[in-house]
Amino acid sequence: QELPAPMVALRVAAAMAARTEEIARGVLQGQRSALARAITMVESSNTDIYRQSQLLMSYIAERRPRTAATQRVGLSGPPGAGKSTFIEALGTWVVQTQSRKLAVLTVDPSSSVSGGSILGDKTRMVDLSREHNAFVRPSPSSGLLGGVARNTNDSVLLCEAAGYDTIFIETVGVGQSETAVADMVDMVALIVPPAAGDELQGLKRGIMEITDLVLVNKADGGLEDQALRAQTEYISALKLLRPRFSHWSPEAVCVSSVTRKGIEESWSLIQRFFQAGAQNHLLQSHRSNQYKSWMWRHIEERLVLDLRQNGRIAALLPAIETDVSTGKITAGAAADAVIDAYAASRTQS
Repeated sequence: QELPAPMVALRVAAAMAARTEEIARGVLQGQRSALARAITMVESSNTDIYRQSQLLMSYIAERRPRTAATQRVGLSGPPGAGKSTFIEALGTWVVQTQSRKLAVLTVDPSSSVSGGSILGDKTRMVDLSREHNAFVRPSPSSGLLGGVARNTNDSVLLCEAAGYDTIFIETVGVGQSETAVADMVDMVALIVPPAAGDELQGLKRGIMEITDLVLVNKADGGLEDQALRAQTEYISALKLLRPRFSHWSPEAVCVSSVTRKGIEESWSLIQRFFQAGAQNHLLQSHRSNQYKSWMWRHIEERLVLDLRQNGRIAALLPAIETDVSTGKITAGAAADAVIDAYAASRTQS
């Protein structure tokens, strides 16, 4: 039976560890150290820590201020496009000139050996990390498709609860599997190198269809003319695609992390996007749909975690896996057997 809201709050308060509540209070007070610890908790694969992290999220959700609207921007692009360098240049300019508090969540490829981040973007955003009103956090993707970490959505909410009104999410690579970032941000910006023609054709249609702004980077020195030609081609390509939002037609601009060319123009376009979305109330509806997607993602992850830790399933799996590997049963039939056994174990308990 569903508990009324006051009872849920009491249950959360009773089950939450004192250390977890201390971290939650620190997040709401804007403490960067507490925010870092909270994100570590939601990223943990440890069952006990995971449960505490969800209590922490519920505690914060009930108490976080709901004042000014926040802005969530996803930034993706192929390797070598200079994503991190540009994000640092734009982010530093934003916090220094626009009176914004910026959180940058950089999702790194995971090491197949240690499971940790390979690139370590925080070490590549030294200047931005030193800014008082900036928070930079790299997270391993844990080998997941989608270009985003497993609990990036929770990290976004934590950053907003800590008072950060602008969230940048830098994602892994570019392609159809990286389009999951669109489910957790308001706007998607694609950062590309100054190439056109075959390079443009190499970009997957999936990422282009969710792109609201193309930033042709490295438009300086001998590459400036090439960048201008690429910009023209991207503008033409974007006209052939259906925009994600009725209030916005995607644009392409040339930028440079070295000369700071296009930094102010990029930010101006981002603000125009949000202003138009606010006037039409479309972004609010977009976020409501995203929250539903987040809920189902949590349900799926929790079910898989619970299934893997089920003793009855653990006892059945070796034999079932052997039958699948030898071709005695199909993968689909094996999956049905596992699900049926899991459902039976839950009913008996």
